[in-house]
Amino acid sequence: MTQLATSLVSGLTPAHLRFLEGLFPGEGLTVAPAEMAVYGADSSRRAGMPWAVVRPRTEEQMVELLRWAQAEGVPIVPRARGTGMSGGAVPAFGGVVVSCLLMDTVLDVDSEDFCAEVEPGVVTAQFQALVQKRKLFYPPDPASLKISTLGGNVATCAGGMRAVKYGVTRDYVLGVRAVLPGGKIVNAGGRTHKNVVGLDLARLFVGSCGTLGIFTKLTLKLLPLPEGSATVLAAFGSLGEALEGAREVFRAGILPTAMEFLDAKACWGIGQIKDVPWPASPDGEGATKAVLVLKVDGSRSALAAELSRVEGALAGSTPLCLLKGLGPAEEEPLWELRRLVSPAVFRLGPDKLGEDVAVPRGRTVEAVEGFQAIGAEQGIHVVCYGHLGDGNIHVNIVYDAADADQRARAKACKEAVFRLTLSLGGTLSGEHGTGITKGPYVPWQLGEEERALMAGIKGVFDPSGILNPGKGW
Repeated sequence: MTQLATSLVSGLTPAHLRFLEGLFPGEGLTVAPAEMAVYGADSSRRAGMPWAVVRPRTEEQMVELLRWAQAEGVPIVPRARGTGMSGGAVPAFGGVVVSCLLMDTVLDVDSEDFCAEVEPGVVTAQFQALVQKRKLFYPPDPASLKISTLGGNVATCAGGMRAVKYGVTRDYVLGVRAVLPGGKIVNAGGRTHKNVVGLDLARLFVGSCGTLGIFTKLTLKLLPLPEGSATVLAAFGSLGEALEGAREVFRAGILPTAMEFLDAKACWGIGQIKDVPWPASPDGEGATKAVLVLKVDGSRSALAAELSRVEGALAGSTPLCLLKGLGPAEEEPLWELRRLVSPAVFRLGPDKLGEDVAVPRGRTVEAVEGFQAIGAEQGIHVVCYGHLGDGNIHVNIVYDAADADQRARAKACKEAVFRLTLSLGGTLSGEHGTGITKGPYVPWQLGEEERALMAGIKGVFDPSGILNPGKGW
């Protein structure tokens, strides 16, 4: 992982504070520790204390801030809503945190070009609702979509449950306008759905976690809105049967919008906080060892037939129960169960390490069974669930952080999960990024030459190393 550049300052001077007060008057600047603490943490539960927090409203403020920061060697940490799971928005070395939440305007929605222009602080779910009123569709759906922002989604290349059919955030970014250190403005891409002139700088910004520049405008691709959707929830007596059922869905030529799975411990945990439709045995372990939740979408006239095709594909794996929902009112109760998995995990312990590895889709069974075996060997609860359709497995390692022995075993479990993932041809992160929680493990996946190339690219955009120092490769 990159280290703090030696040219960066170690704190703000009175002159620095006067500059920030002039550029961000009133509520545009915060230096009170109690207020800044909120901006120093994200959903990784890691935290650092900013030296100051600024809230730009205009691109001109962003230009002046980054011109000043490079000249003075002041670290800059961009952030949105702090929903990231890897510590990417944590000011690991202090610095000025830049909150993009006040840049929250939808600038244009064009049903002829099938694209939209937005500022980075627009909340994802609100944007989706806006374009749906015009019969348009923005597919990326990270779990945090009700509170996360489009800028944060682009910075992390957020995924979500619909990725199996529609892809991830990078597949919907047509253009990026960003301010670089020194105050330079870069326009990458544009409104066209095809563009092969020069290197694809827009895609380079996607997933860069605020290490290359700060967005001021994003141009996003839209699709026609599907007429309707339908959902199937099926419970199985073994993990193998569930995953074989998933294979049969693909073999039948069906491409689901989403294909999620829950393992036995996830199913048990959900059953502790809500009545569940799948069978459970009196011993507390549960007769249900895995659950699949699948969504399909398309024309209303075809959905009933598509549901029957999914049911037929799953039949050979002898589901213990199978529930169907046609349309939002019937589907929502089924998807609510999937959304409960994160709080349900804490029924097994007070703390967790939440990893999001991904493996080739054909190695999913081997991966999940291997992760569960690692947990059993370490005496630690390992809960697996996630995006089965694209091999993205959320591995929650549940433990008690107050117990030194459990902390050590949880770390050993995490590292064994990483090593197994890589041995299967997988990646350490499918959608959360590396940030500070996975940064030390990046050399396990990326070689020296690859990391050197990435560091060289970072140096072109940010020669002084002021943007989000301590994150990267």
